Amino acid sequence: MQTQLVSCLLIISQLFRFCHADVGTAAQYTPPYLPTACYGDDQTQFPSSNLFAAAGDGIWDNGASCGRQYLVRCISASRPGTCAPDQTIQVKIVDYAPTAQSQPSTPSTTIVLSETAFSGITNMAIDSINIEFQQI
Repeated sequence: MQTQLVSCLLIISQLFRFCHADVGTAAQYTPPYLPTACYGDDQTQFPSSNLFAAAGDGIWDNGASCGRQYLVRCISASRPGTCAPDQTIQVKIVDYAPTAQSQPSTPSTTIVLSETAFSGITNMAIDSINIEFQQI
């Protein structure tokens, strides 16, 4: 009986998809983006989509975050209607936010998005947003 229960629970657990996303905050930054802490002056570090970001202290991981890809979604902001509904972007980490050439719109956020990335998940200008993010 106990073996059947364990087997049943194992099968049921496989039917449910568990989310492994974290929540944090995001700001934006503007050009100049070079040089970066990850790749210096190399222009090829930026994806052609311009969807890139600088890592905040929480995800920097002593530079190991360079090149990591994250899915990012706006979940809320201080002004209603800021988040673009059902929009998720994929960004590449190319810099460390505290040492970036351009200062973020809000300091000490989890991630600082390029102008293109930030506008891809928001409907209006704002300094920071609350996000859900997941490394892929």
